[in-house]
Amino acid sequence: MESYRTGIENPIVEKEIIELAKKIQLFRGGNIDEERFRSLRLARGIYGQRQEGVQMIRIKLPYGKVSGEQLRRITDVSEEYSTGRLHITTRQDIQIHYVSLDRTPELWEQLAKDDITLREACGNTVRNITGSELAGIDVNEPFDVTPYAHAMFQYLLRNPICQEMGRKFKISFSSSDEDTALSYLHDLGFIPKIVDGQRGFKVVFGGGLGSQPSHAELLSEFIPVNKIIPTAEGIIRVFDRYGERVKRMKARMKFLVKELGKDAFLELVEQEQKAIAFETYEIDTTAFDGPIPEPLLEAPKVTIEDTTAYETWKESNVIAQKQKGYFAIGIKILLGDFYIDKARQLADLIKNYAANELRFSLRQNIVIRHVKEENLPFFYQELAKLGMVDLGYNSTADITACPGTDTCNLGIASSTGIAEELERVINAEYPQYKNNREIEIKISGCMNACGQHNMSAIGFQGMSINSGKLVAPALQVLLGGGRLGNGEGRFADKVIKIPSRRGPEALRTILNDFDANANGQKFLDYYDAKGEKYFYEILKPLSDTNNLTEADFVDWGNADNYVKAVGVGECAGVVIDLVASLLFEAKEKLTFAQEAIDEGKWANAIYHTYAGFVNGAKALLLSENEKTNTHVGIIDLFENVFIATKKIELNTASFKELVYQINQVEPSEAFAKQYIKEGISFFEEIEKYRAKDLANA
Repeated sequence: MESYRTGIENPIVEKEIIELAKKIQLFRGGNIDEERFRSLRLARGIYGQRQEGVQMIRIKLPYGKVSGEQLRRITDVSEEYSTGRLHITTRQDIQIHYVSLDRTPELWEQLAKDDITLREACGNTVRNITGSELAGIDVNEPFDVTPYAHAMFQYLLRNPICQEMGRKFKISFSSSDEDTALSYLHDLGFIPKIVDGQRGFKVVFGGGLGSQPSHAELLSEFIPVNKIIPTAEGIIRVFDRYGERVKRMKARMKFLVKELGKDAFLELVEQEQKAIAFETYEIDTTAFDGPIPEPLLEAPKVTIEDTTAYETWKESNVIAQKQKGYFAIGIKILLGDFYIDKARQLADLIKNYAANELRFSLRQNIVIRHVKEENLPFFYQELAKLGMVDLGYNSTADITACPGTDTCNLGIASSTGIAEELERVINAEYPQYKNNREIEIKISGCMNACGQHNMSAIGFQGMSINSGKLVAPALQVLLGGGRLGNGEGRFADKVIKIPSRRGPEALRTILNDFDANANGQKFLDYYDAKGEKYFYEILKPLSDTNNLTEADFVDWGNADNYVKAVGVGECAGVVIDLVASLLFEAKEKLTFAQEAIDEGKWANAIYHTYAGFVNGAKALLLSENEKTNTHVGIIDLFENVFIATKKIELNTASFKELVYQINQVEPSEAFAKQYIKEGISFFEEIEKYRAKDLANA
């Protein structure tokens, strides 16, 4: 590891990979605390698995876009470093599992050769920016949101304002008022609008799922496209400074917005505007505005023997694009899992015969874009060879599920096993639901809602249930959630808890009742008309634990009796701060600040210096057994404990005034250099204090 070098031409990426290798070496040598190292690796897409000694790697793919070359590269990496299985997530990432920690730098190096990153795919960062998979081809879109999502991704990647927040931060871009990117459950959601001929977005903020789902609030009905990045930066800065950092269950932005109130929160955002390097940020869309590329090869003419099957597939899985003569093909991927043999052939197919682009969807599927109408028979033939023409794309029969107890530390019950069984039930007993686009079924293995169970019409959450001396796997049944459009949605009600093995019968009960009594009503209208208690009563017989059989104690997809085993979750990048490592990090932030000054990035230098102030102050507070859970709390407490008592004397009268120059002074070369000079001086003082404190200990 010590002599690790890369062949990457991008010096920024090369530096990151070498730095990761060094940190792994320090961790292996016992020189970095395990919890601090966890925070570092999570921000680089390296996530601990349920299985000890191996990692899950999350590959960050903004708005799910992948070229044939990139998909080929991902398959090569999976073959070399993992098991050959690719998993599509509900945030349009790809995950691979069972990777050795020591091999992650070289894995990252291989991905970087085709401009693929792991950076900020996990941890307390801005996660993958999601977008409607039909953006750019959607017949209902006002304009293509892709360049704006891409610009947001590029701007926030590696940005110091969002590297070590209290919790993760999620952003989505929907292509139209249908809001297929689910803005209402995001920290920031963007819906495109045109007002007086000007492009812009309706913006909502403060949404989220988890154990306490929260509907996003309206920020603005219209923000011009050149204001979306300054707006996002102001919100992220406030979240970073005021957000909870200890109680992780209360650390998402939705809780901060509720605690402060919407108006007070937005007032703080307004106060941050002076600190932002620009009032507007122009986004270049020209790279996305060109004509659709012609295929490299001419598709062979084919004759379809089973024309009925072909026409049924077209009706179910083929989508007309806004570009005349072009179609998109939806591929239903069971549980988001597919293997590299098929992925390689798919990569070649889109590269040679389409426009070399596919997108992974939020429902864990694949969309091939820009297929000429005359080439649809050829694509049907080739996809059939890969087993990728299953009907029911984006239908009730297309169930979303997180990995659950397969690999996740937090999984309580199997989500993939029950999802597979429910799809089997629908295919065998309710084939009419393969054409139903209204009723969505989603499953999560725990309350964290990675499978988005609590925003679906029919949802299941993995739980456990006690029966005497034994514990059985269970499912919470949720009903009545859904996307309403234009930034509005509704969350499902928790109706009843049942043993997991009765999940299929619960689904049958719900669908049979709906088929028999709805009389043409939509499912959500029917649910509202009947009410939660009605569904509780018809499902109640399934909740009886006095008649459990031996099979009820074996979870779906397992052969052995269920054992509830929940590990330490890493979704939030939990961190236990130690004084020494915080001081080390504070000094590291000042180094980053100086590097940013050398590169002429004044705003970045200022924010790195601010982080140095906060980390240094926090370290000394911990050394005095003083604790606080927000940046603003750290700054206030340091003022009281060290400055007011004259334990530490600064050149300025107030530590708060010193630090808060960050949002009082416009970013400039002069201020950046002054601020870092003051940061270095502050650090010298706290090091003196720390040395004296240790000597007297």
